[in-house]
Amino acid sequence: MKQLLTALLVVIVLSAGAQTSNDVKMKTFIDALMKKMTLGEKIGQLNLPGSGDIVTGQAGNSDIGKKIKEGKVGGLFNIKSVEKIRAVQKVAVEESRLKIPMIFGMDVIHGYETVFPIPLGLSCTWDMKAIERSAQIAAQEASADGINWTFSPMVDIARDPRWGRIAEGNGEDAYLGGQIAKAMVKGYQGNDLSKNNTIMSCVKHYAMYGAAEAGRDYNTTDMSKLRMYNEYLPPYKAAVDAGAGSIMASFNEVDGVPATASKFLMTDVLRKQWGFKGFVVTDYTGITEMVLHGIGDTQTVAARSLMAGIDMDMVSEALLNTTQKSLKEGKVTLAQIDAACRRILEAKYKLGLFEDPYRYCDAQRAKTEIFTTASRKEARAIAAQSFVLLKNANNVLPLKKSGTIALIGPLADNKENMPGTWSVAANFSKATSVLTGLKEVVGDKAKIVYAKGSNLDYDAAFEERAGMFGKTLGRDNRPAADIIQEAVNIANQSDVIVAALGESAEMSGECSSRSNIEIPEAQKDLLKALLKTGKPVVLVLFTGRPLALKWENENVPAILNVWFGGSEAGYAIADVLFGDVNPSGKLSTTFPQNVGQVPIYYNHKNTGRPLEGQWFQKFRSNYLDVSNDPVYPFGYGLSYSSFNYSDVKLSSSSLKGNQTLTASVMVTNNGKYDGKETVQLYIRDVVGSITRPVKELKGFEKIELKAGETKTITFNITTEDLKFYNADLKYDWEAGTFDIMIGGNSRDVKTAAINWNK
Repeated sequence: MKQLLTALLVVIVLSAGAQTSNDVKMKTFIDALMKKMTLGEKIGQLNLPGSGDIVTGQAGNSDIGKKIKEGKVGGLFNIKSVEKIRAVQKVAVEESRLKIPMIFGMDVIHGYETVFPIPLGLSCTWDMKAIERSAQIAAQEASADGINWTFSPMVDIARDPRWGRIAEGNGEDAYLGGQIAKAMVKGYQGNDLSKNNTIMSCVKHYAMYGAAEAGRDYNTTDMSKLRMYNEYLPPYKAAVDAGAGSIMASFNEVDGVPATASKFLMTDVLRKQWGFKGFVVTDYTGITEMVLHGIGDTQTVAARSLMAGIDMDMVSEALLNTTQKSLKEGKVTLAQIDAACRRILEAKYKLGLFEDPYRYCDAQRAKTEIFTTASRKEARAIAAQSFVLLKNANNVLPLKKSGTIALIGPLADNKENMPGTWSVAANFSKATSVLTGLKEVVGDKAKIVYAKGSNLDYDAAFEERAGMFGKTLGRDNRPAADIIQEAVNIANQSDVIVAALGESAEMSGECSSRSNIEIPEAQKDLLKALLKTGKPVVLVLFTGRPLALKWENENVPAILNVWFGGSEAGYAIADVLFGDVNPSGKLSTTFPQNVGQVPIYYNHKNTGRPLEGQWFQKFRSNYLDVSNDPVYPFGYGLSYSSFNYSDVKLSSSSLKGNQTLTASVMVTNNGKYDGKETVQLYIRDVVGSITRPVKELKGFEKIELKAGETKTITFNITTEDLKFYNADLKYDWEAGTFDIMIGGNSRDVKTAAINWNK
C-alpha cells in the first residue's frame, strides 16, 4: 500500500511539474512576443470580425485581409473549409509584421456536418458518455475543416419555454446542466488542446441569459444573488472547473449593468472567485449594443467592457477603433490591454498555432473525417436515446412492420428541418426525412402512404419567419379543408396513423421567442380530423421547447417527442417507432399545461400557503382555472417497458460530520422489452437558514435492464451534496433533517429521511 501511495505521489508531482514547465515556456514565449508588439498590434489581437468579404483566392486583397496584414485582427469566425482558412492564415503568418497566427471559430453547436440532436434534446439522454461523444465527433469534423474554436456549450439555465434559445441549452436544472457542461467541454477539448482533432470550447452566455424577462430574447435579467449563485451560475462554474478555454459574455443586463460591462461577473466572480484563466469574448456586436442599453457612447462602453474583463470584441470593432484614445485619456490602462492581449495569445499557444499555424488545415482530413458512415451511425443511436415517450395508451407503440401506415403532417417529408436550429455547417441535402427513414427501416414489410395534411401555420407570414436559413416547408396554397381531406382519405385506408407535427426548426433558437407555446392551430385542426377517423394515432412531436400539450395528452393515444434529432433523425425516429430501439429519454424541462403557468419548474420553493391535497382551495397558492401540476414533470419519460422501484434503503438514519450516506433502491423491469431507465436522486433540505427548494437533483444513473431483470442502484451521498450558498453567500451545509428521494422522475419518487448533524 505504501508503495502504491508513493507511486501515485510521484505521478502527481511529475504531472504538476510538467504543467509548471509548460506554463513557464508559454509565459517566456509570450513575454518575448509582447515586447515586440506595438500598442496597435496588441489591440488588434482583441478584434474578432466576421469572415466578411473573404473569397477563395482573394483573401489578401479583401478589407479584412488588409487589416490582418496590419496586425488588426486576432481571429475570424464562421468561415468554412480548409482552403479558405489556410488562405487567410497565410496572410496572417506570412504577410503581417509579427506573423501571429489567427484563431478560427464557428457556431459548432450540436455537431458539424454530422448533426446530433439539438442540445435540449441531447440533455434528455441523461447519458454523459453519449453527450461527450457527440462533442468529440463535432470537434473531429470541425477541426478537420480548419476550425479550432467553437461557441459552445451553451449552459444557460432556462425555465421559460417562451424563450427560443431554450433549444440550445440543457434545461432547467443546475445539477444536470453542470454535468452536461463538463461532458461537452471534455468532448471538445479532450486532454490536449494542441492535438489537431480537438477544439477550444467557449461557454455561453455568461451570465443568466436564460432568465430573460417575458421569455423575450436579449431582454433584461434581474435576480437576487442567492438565486444567481444557487440556481443559475453552477453550470458556468462546472464548465470553468472542467478547463473551458474561453467564455462568451451574454447580451442581457444583470443588476442594471449589461453583462459585457459587468466587472462583478467578468472579474470578481469569473476570475477571482472561480480562478478562470482563459479569455472572454463578447457576443455578436455586444459592446456597441450597450449604447442602446443607455450606458454611454461607443468609446465609453468599449472602455467599460475592457475594464470589466472583456478580452475580445466580436464584430463591433469598438475596441479596435477607440482603445488607443481611451488609453490617452486615462479611461483604460496599458495593463488592462496587455492582460487581454496575453490571454488571447495564450489560447493560440495552447492550440499549438505558434508551433504550426496550419495545424488544422489538412486537406486529407477534410476529405476523410467529415460526415463519415461511422459518425452517422453514432448520431443515429444518440438521437434515438434523446426521444422522450410522453404517452403510450394501450401500447399503441411500438408499431408493427406490417399493414398500411399513414404518415401525415407538414414535417413528415421535410429533411431540411430535421437538423434543427443552429446547424450552420450542415448540408441539409444529406439529412434524412421521417418518410425516408420509415420506408428504409420497414422495407417491403409494410406499406407507407403519405400526405402533408396541413401547412405549418395558417399564417403564411408566420410560416416564412419560421422557415429561415433554407428550412422552408414548401407552402401548399390549396384551401386548408382540401389539404386535410386529402390526408383523411389516406388515413382511412391505413391501419395506423403517424402524425409528424409541431414546430419547424426555426420556431426555436435565437430570436425565436413565442408567446403561444401550443402546436399551431392549422396542425391541431389536422390532428383533430385524424383522430375522428377512429384509427390509432401516434403523434411524432417536433419541438425546440416545452410545449403546452394539455389537449394532446388528453386526446392522442401515443406521443413521442423527437425534438430535432439531427442529420440522422428520420432513421432514428423509425428505429424507435418500430421498437428496434426502446425509448429512454427523460425530460430536462417541465411541460406546462398552458403558458399562464410559466415559469414552472420542479425545484421551486414552498410558500407559506402551499396547496396541500386537491385543487382548488381558497387562500392557498393555486389558480382558479387550472391546477398547479404540469402535464409532464422534469425527469419524466416512458419506455416500452415499465420499471418498478422498491422503497429507499438508507445505510443509517442518523449521521455526523463528514460521514457518507448510502441510499439504494431495487429497480425491476416489469415489461417484456429490454430497456434503459434513468434512476434519479433528489434531496430536500427540510429546514434551513434560508428557504430551500422542495427537492433538488443530486445524482442520477442510467441503467440497462433486460426484461424481468432487477438491479440494486446505490448512491453515495456526502456533505458536498448538501451544500448551498447561504444569506452571506457562503457555500456550506447545515445540520438537520434531509429527505432522500429516488425515482424515475421528479414527481414519482420513494422517500426516506436522514438526520445529519455537524
